Amino acid sequence: MGQRRKAREYALQGLYMYEIRKHEDANVLETVKSLAWVDGNVAEKVREFSANLIEKTITEIDNIDELINKYSKNWEFERLGAVDKSILRMSICELLHTSVPAAVAINEGIELAKIYGGDTSWQFINGILDSINKTEQQPEKNNL
Repeated sequence: MGQRRKAREYALQGLYMYEIRKHEDANVLETVKSLAWVDGNVAEKVREFSANLIEKTITEIDNIDELINKYSKNWEFERLGAVDKSILRMSICELLHTSVPAAVAINEGIELAKIYGGDTSWQFINGILDSINKTEQQPEKNNL
């Protein structure tokens, strides 16, 4: 498994923790950013990419959630599971706010959904990411 894929898996874990604990812990962002949940054998590049992706996603979360609402036709945002929501948030962040190529951001989101999501999660996530990629103005991407 590539280093970036591993970093995305760690970011997914952190965003999932953020989603689950955000109402219980005022310092959840700091807890997640510290990557205390990652074992000590993680390469520094993996840790850094993951931490940056988590922080950028959480920083942009309100805008990202608006996009999810806009493009998830016939599906209420509140009905999305925490894993699918976390994958979508992370993938949309990569798609719109990083230097990661769109095809890579979409593919990685789909692959994570196949592993961690429900049976049809990957199809739902693919549809939303594809629609966003085709229609949203992409601001200048930051180098992540």
